[in-house]
Amino acid sequence: PSTGVMAAAAGCRRVSLGGLAAVGGGASWRWRRRLLRPDARVLRLGPDPGRGVAAGPVPVPCRTVTVEVGGRKMELSSGKLARFADGSAVVQLGDTAVMVTAVSKTKPSASQFMPLVVDYRQKAAAAGRIPTNYLRRELGSTDKEILTSRVIDRSIRPLFPVGYFYDTQILCNLLAVDGVNDPDILAINGASAALALSDIPWNGPIGAVRVGLVDGETIINPTRKQMSSSALNLVVAGAPQNQVVMLEATAENILQQDFCHAIKVGVKHTQQIIQGIEQLVKERGVVKRTVQKLFVAPEEIVECAKKLAFNKIYEVFTDSSHDKISRDEAINKIRLETEEQLKAKFPEAEPYEIMESFNVVSKDIFRNLVLNEYKRCDGRDLTSLRDIKCEVNMFKMLHGSALFQRGQTQVVLCTVTFDSIESSVKSDVISTAVSGIKDKNFMLHYEFPPYATNEIGKVTGMNRRELGHGALAERALKPIIPQDFPFTIRVTSEVLESNGSSSMASACGGSLALMDAGVPVSSAVAGVAIGLITKCNLEKGDIEDYRLLTDILGIEDYYGDMDFKMAGTNKGITALQVDLKLPGIPMKIVMEAIQQATAAKREILQIMNQTLAKPRSNRKENGPVVETIHVPLSKRLRFIGPGAYNLKKLQAQTGVTLSQLDEETYSVFAPTPSAMHEAREFIREICKDDQEVNLEFGAVYTATITEIRDSGVMVKLYPNMTPVLLHNSQLDQRKIKHPSALGLEVGQEIQVKYFGRDPTDGRMRLSRKILQSPATTVLKTLTDKNSIVLGGTVPQSSTSSQ
Repeated sequence: PSTGVMAAAAGCRRVSLGGLAAVGGGASWRWRRRLLRPDARVLRLGPDPGRGVAAGPVPVPCRTVTVEVGGRKMELSSGKLARFADGSAVVQLGDTAVMVTAVSKTKPSASQFMPLVVDYRQKAAAAGRIPTNYLRRELGSTDKEILTSRVIDRSIRPLFPVGYFYDTQILCNLLAVDGVNDPDILAINGASAALALSDIPWNGPIGAVRVGLVDGETIINPTRKQMSSSALNLVVAGAPQNQVVMLEATAENILQQDFCHAIKVGVKHTQQIIQGIEQLVKERGVVKRTVQKLFVAPEEIVECAKKLAFNKIYEVFTDSSHDKISRDEAINKIRLETEEQLKAKFPEAEPYEIMESFNVVSKDIFRNLVLNEYKRCDGRDLTSLRDIKCEVNMFKMLHGSALFQRGQTQVVLCTVTFDSIESSVKSDVISTAVSGIKDKNFMLHYEFPPYATNEIGKVTGMNRRELGHGALAERALKPIIPQDFPFTIRVTSEVLESNGSSSMASACGGSLALMDAGVPVSSAVAGVAIGLITKCNLEKGDIEDYRLLTDILGIEDYYGDMDFKMAGTNKGITALQVDLKLPGIPMKIVMEAIQQATAAKREILQIMNQTLAKPRSNRKENGPVVETIHVPLSKRLRFIGPGAYNLKKLQAQTGVTLSQLDEETYSVFAPTPSAMHEAREFIREICKDDQEVNLEFGAVYTATITEIRDSGVMVKLYPNMTPVLLHNSQLDQRKIKHPSALGLEVGQEIQVKYFGRDPTDGRMRLSRKILQSPATTVLKTLTDKNSIVLGGTVPQSSTSSQ
């Protein structure tokens, strides 16, 4: 083929290689390699109306923009790496760099939703480490990777066009991690830049920053050291004109006014990043592709569906006697009837158009009831809570348990389990390098079985949704856990019924369960979800009117525009998560939502306090026990045993867990008091013949020979003592090779001088050789000992003679 054809094929990837791509990815890849120009610059030639590319050569050079955020420079670049992707960008802050790519298919997906996949992967090589697993390579996704992927997804998903059902994938690849700057914020900005620089339809860009609060001062994109002393960890994703797209926060029970100020500061700094990305897009001259089809309901079918079903749907939504199941059944019955009539009237319409037309009518009716008539489907006003019921100490054998029910959202078996500090969660190498946190001794695990929504499904491992909801409830409760608590705490939250806001119910139930278990929490925690219904100006895209809903139902979340979850104590805020379906909301709505959530949170806490107002003074009798044992260096060998035999036997027979705190101190964790009693008896048994005696430095004692060895003799100073070695070099002034040269025998008594213990291994230092000098000595006679006190010393009796 001619050079012009090759250049056109290289530039217009989906047009020239469309047939090859349909045949298989391998053939497409081979042809791309052959058709790429040797000067490594991607050219686009020829008209491509499907992708909106103008005719003529369009070089794609490397572009870089530097933005100053919070007093430090963030660099955004594109055009050098991953040029086959629809869009790619590299974001660097300090020495931390993240590359993000965006690729979207041109053929619609069979899914009836936006099939967006965000994959954030941590690479050990980026931090100069090797993975510690058996294969020494990255395996499955870690919790940190999944949670970061969810944050990126929630930041960019609202800005895709309505009805854009094309498979889209965002991949975030860590290039370098300096251990100072967290790469997750860079990944959000990288995803925004990659989408904005691509021809994928997307109404961005957005910007994201992390806000910390150190000594009352807000810090933008704090370093790892600053985050260790920060009372706030707030991630803000903002859109142009100071709009908020996504919020995620963990706070050390900070005041509402401080929290609101941090959000305002964060949104302000996101505008600088947005301007930088817009400048990059302008320099590149990006033109968005013409989409083959947007999956929206035709106006004609919508109007017909409205005439057929309006009154029936209105009647169901205004009947407050319905619960979740009966309301869903009634709406589904109307749906089936209406869809059959629509299919008969519009035989050529696609199935999706029929279904979506009914959904549009249902959604409009539901939203207009709230906007115009201030009515909610369950009969509550806009700021009322559902009925709340609490119960604690559900099962006696559990360390702590609670039931929290809010309307038809029931979170039961919010159980608390104590275990040893050794059971804490160990972080992966990248998370340790970035956050500095190696162990986590408090965790909350959230379970959402299919029967909670009257469905069937596979009960397998934890999915992304369960991980995200559990992490939110965990962040809500973590600030109230005492730092010096001697156990690792695991809270499990199993949702038995769900009709909205089960993660906030998990925070409430978890708080009650912790207090029932006797954990000395600083305060009770409650959480609530706030919803939003808006009326938008279609021409300007502005919000003309809106209503905030307190304690939303599942259907209000489905038909609404926002899921605003906030948890905290009576004093302040501990966690926040905001998910939007709009491309951004004004700061005013966010501030009002925080105020409304604060009022609801206090009301919930009053109800919870009626059940259990403060932590129990004592833990359950069958709960675990922790004790500390002091083991002097002289006893350590006997206590541990050869090859740690005694410790292994102790743990196998009694079920206790031992961990060494320092050179002479061990922590013993027992799951029950009876197990601790067994452990005490075991320790006394193995140490009973190794009693500590108050020996006097420089004194002379009578020792009994118990064994003859080539290197010396084994001697005892008192009957129940473990024999110690008296080396040949300390037996006589003369150099000897064997003790028999001196005529020593087993059972013979000899006099030795005591010189204390070796500071490195605790061994007793004795000498017979020194007594052969004419110096005057004091002879000590030691008596037998009868008992041992664990972790302490026992007074010794002795007699002396001269």
